[in-house]
Amino acid sequence: METAMEYGSIERELHIDASPEVVFEVLSSPEHIREWWSAETAFEPVAGATARLTWTDEDTGRQQSSPFTVVEADPPRMFSFRWTYDETEAAGPGNSLLVTFELVPTEKGTTVRFRESGYRERGWEAAVLEAHYNDHRQGWDFYLPRLVATADRLAATR
Repeated sequence: METAMEYGSIERELHIDASPEVVFEVLSSPEHIREWWSAETAFEPVAGATARLTWTDEDTGRQQSSPFTVVEADPPRMFSFRWTYDETEAAGPGNSLLVTFELVPTEKGTTVRFRESGYRERGWEAAVLEAHYNDHRQGWDFYLPRLVATADRLAATR
């Protein structure tokens, strides 16, 4: 018998050879977000700050934009935000996904505990839920290694 996937959250644990301070900077600085996540944005890394994340397809020039709200910014331990597909609303509980990066210092750098949740809370029908979940899972599997590489590069320059 097959078990249905829960589609509740995407979770990853990463090791980065950089201090939590460097990793926090890479996660919360628009300059570095542009580098690892390919999104243009401008915001202050403080709880309640709002902005938009905008991605541009280099081949077509087509842009996709998502509202973004910082939920928690506790350097260098935690950075979390909400983002949504609904371009007309601010990202908040019930209409968005919650992304959390917990930073834990280690002897040789930082362990990053990543979690994106809120899929079931969106109220999407099953096929839409599965499609969004799989799209995000593949996206994070592409972008999180870029986060590691960006933080490693920044740490090497310090």
